[in-house]
Amino acid sequence: MAGNSDPLSPRAKLAVTAGKAVAAASRAAGRGSGSVIGGRVALKLDPDLLARLAQNLDVVLVSATNGKTTTTRLIAEALRAAGPVVSNALGANMPAGITSALAGGSDAKFGVIEVDEKYLAGVARDTAPKCIALLNLSRDQLDRAAETRMLAENWREGLAGSKAVIVANCDDPLVVWAASSSPNVIWVAAGQMWKDDAWSCPSCGGVMQRPGEDWFCGECGFRRPQPSWALSGDHVLDPHGSAWPIHLQLPGRANKANAASSAAVAAVFGVPPQVALERMYQVQAVAGRYDVVQFLSRDLRLLLAKNPAGWLETFSLIDPPPAPVILSVNARGADGTDTSWLWDVDYTRLTGHPIFVIGDRKLDLAVRLEVANQHFQVCEDLDQAVQMCPPGRIEVIANYTAFQDLRRRVGN
Repeated sequence: MAGNSDPLSPRAKLAVTAGKAVAAASRAAGRGSGSVIGGRVALKLDPDLLARLAQNLDVVLVSATNGKTTTTRLIAEALRAAGPVVSNALGANMPAGITSALAGGSDAKFGVIEVDEKYLAGVARDTAPKCIALLNLSRDQLDRAAETRMLAENWREGLAGSKAVIVANCDDPLVVWAASSSPNVIWVAAGQMWKDDAWSCPSCGGVMQRPGEDWFCGECGFRRPQPSWALSGDHVLDPHGSAWPIHLQLPGRANKANAASSAAVAAVFGVPPQVALERMYQVQAVAGRYDVVQFLSRDLRLLLAKNPAGWLETFSLIDPPPAPVILSVNARGADGTDTSWLWDVDYTRLTGHPIFVIGDRKLDLAVRLEVANQHFQVCEDLDQAVQMCPPGRIEVIANYTAFQDLRRRVGN
């Protein structure tokens, strides 16, 4: 492999150039950013390209079921205080998309990379990260994702003995189990609203005890580690006990938790919490999430929620009743085709809101809302739903491809 001062090998340069050309052609054809197809072509030409591109960067990997795209953005903003950053900010988080992103950052000092949970171990092997942030693990894409405990086991095996500093959420037992195989872990008390994937001990299968915020296994003694960083209301507590105010334009408790983990990561690279948290204020929206847009003379706030944990967090930040809510659910390839997760979401939290239902799987969602005794109307499309909504800002909550459909329709 080339040393620090060596440029990329001729083969690697060819791979980068070919990948960029294919990506540009894909964009010109209106097929999205082209980052994934460009990365695939580049990796075909040089299978070691990801490792070569990462070798001169201080790499941070971010993985989780929920919050990784936003946290990646927050960390990238914080680290820009210390030097140029390259990042896969649009969320193409498998090896091809990651390779594409790094190929565009020749002058960068830091690589801040969101990684799909299933690819974390492999990407960590290729990129030799200085730091890995692990936020949470919960059920998602039930038709193809491994059961969450198996994912935690894969992380645990893949990260065993890793030289990286692991910044991990001590409130999620699955994350703690995964991170515990690493010699250098910084624990962050970031909270865990969704607990339904962590009632049995990942170590022995025993029943998890959960007194207050604490947790432990009564059978094997596996328990919540002592955090050195913590989210406390609107502040981050650092390892010295100092409280730093969180100022975000992004809404909700979950984003404060993301900011706490991001501050802990920034500190690994010498960026003080005050500087890191001030820089995070720049982030207004992440790939369209949280954007307020005007459509048919109405204000719509676009909210992405892909799985039960995400929907639970999202319900906690919508405007109070009687704010109208539009729900949109698809079950295409990128969403996972199994919609049984809808039954895990507590839709009684929407009581008092006028609800309008759209999307490919609107009838699946309608059955679920009927069982939850919610008042709702099924609509043909976004236009009809918006026209039927009573006054007030409209909260629009959608899963992955439904969210992309919405952004296209509103021109965002």
